[in-house]
Amino acid sequence: MANTRLNPGLDRTDDTNVGAIQTRSFSVGRIAGIDVARGLAIIGMFVAHAIPRADEAELLVDGRSSILFATLAGISLGIMTGSERPIERGQRADRVVSIVGRALILFLLGVALGTLGSGVAIILEYYAIMFLFLTPALFLPRWALGLIAAVLTVIAPTSAAGTGSASLPVDSLAYFLQYYLLIGSYPVLIWLPFLLLGLIAARSGLGRARTQIWMIVAGISMSVLGYGTAWLLPGVTAEAHSGSTAEVLGSGGLAVAIIGALLWFTSPERTGISPAIRTVLGPVGTIGAMALTVYTMQIITLAVFVVLRERSGGMIEYPGWPLLIGMTVASLLFAGVWRHFLGKGPLERLLTLMTRPRK
Repeated sequence: MANTRLNPGLDRTDDTNVGAIQTRSFSVGRIAGIDVARGLAIIGMFVAHAIPRADEAELLVDGRSSILFATLAGISLGIMTGSERPIERGQRADRVVSIVGRALILFLLGVALGTLGSGVAIILEYYAIMFLFLTPALFLPRWALGLIAAVLTVIAPTSAAGTGSASLPVDSLAYFLQYYLLIGSYPVLIWLPFLLLGLIAARSGLGRARTQIWMIVAGISMSVLGYGTAWLLPGVTAEAHSGSTAEVLGSGGLAVAIIGALLWFTSPERTGISPAIRTVLGPVGTIGAMALTVYTMQIITLAVFVVLRERSGGMIEYPGWPLLIGMTVASLLFAGVWRHFLGKGPLERLLTLMTRPRK
């Protein structure tokens, strides 16, 4: 099974005024384009995880779904901290503490899910560490965020390629740091540029048509540069989960372009097409609105089938396509019904409750 990670996001402007989008294109509430993007990434993850491939052939969704989630995570953090109008000095502590609390909870949840034996590399621990690393940079100017992203895009893959772990005791702090930062399933330093790109987008005003167009243009340019370099130069790869500079540019650019396009097409300003697109993609957006819940349900479901197959000695085959269809339909129905009657997803609601600043 291919390993693609999910980055369940935090973008919610429905439970805080500070993180509200303050442009003429978006009112207080969830952002349709962001939810749809995350929902599409979840369905892509279903495809990557559910369909067995004996030859390990790479699918379009492999790696790219998780990179899309990582980029959306950066956008989420940007929204939580004020979008294009960052929270003023003196009022930031509560929000930073809330983000740190979320990171700790996600780390513990990731460890717990990892013990289930689903066969999927769990992203939540890495996701949590990315949050912690990004916290000191949340309120930097966009040019500084871009500079950090550019440096990491070049330096981190090179550092990871030259790093070995055999000489470090597995129970040591040095091994822990090296594993999560450079050589794990989703190395934090290699993946941080995706969150930084998302944060830059949030700071640029997601509701502005100019920002959306720039995201599309810049994203396509990055993607062409990354994948083009891998295609033209011998020895350069942009394969999924390769952790190369070419993959960061190619897949990261694709994620930015997809988000920009969805924001543009679902913007209230597109009066001719936005209502139809919102209606058609609405069910996908409901999945994206409760990504942490759906992700957790997916891991549990996959673990059940893996355990059944192992305990039956292989007599119970992995369902493959039926599992993919079942998880997708079940997620659409569950998310739609829950969202309609109860609003925020159960785990999202619990996470907010546990990390909401105390008055």
